[in-house]
Amino acid sequence: MKRSAASFFLFLAILTVASGFRSDKNRPAEGIQWLTIEEAYAKIQQEPRKVLIDVYTDWCGWCKVMDRETFKNKAVVEYVNRKYYAVKLDAEQKKAITLGDKKFEFLSEGGRGVHQLALALTNNQPSYPTTVFLDDKFNMIQPLPGYMKPKEFHQVITFIGEDYHKKEAFDTYKSKTYNLLFTGR
Repeated sequence: MKRSAASFFLFLAILTVASGFRSDKNRPAEGIQWLTIEEAYAKIQQEPRKVLIDVYTDWCGWCKVMDRETFKNKAVVEYVNRKYYAVKLDAEQKKAITLGDKKFEFLSEGGRGVHQLALALTNNQPSYPTTVFLDDKFNMIQPLPGYMKPKEFHQVITFIGEDYHKKEAFDTYKSKTYNLLFTGR
């Protein structure tokens, strides 16, 4: 009896250790699959898709709240990963960025300085956080400054992701179409 119990516990120990080495290939991604803007630019050349850019700074409190609440929301994560190339862009990063034949540099002017690309994406009106939407050809759709709660953000990403921004006003989408498409959210 002792031998079979010992064998059983040895088997459980081996099974427990072995399960720690499982492949994560079939596991769904946890969180938004963030890219650099250069990676998104390269991917869009191969497989066109809209781009969502989170323009943030390290010191921005509302950026951190959006990271913690909005960008961790299950519905937001699933939709963004399926429909967009998602980019995190530090508006104060010092590294130059080259997209195609355009090069964007850090400008050390003012208090902290700002990256030229962050200025271009926010129409020279930097505000953090700002969520920027680009079409599948890397053209501007809309920059949206400010913090957004998960449901509000989900309404925006589906409005743009499904091209309703070309068909109806956002208020109409929110009050009618969104509720038909995403009841219970």
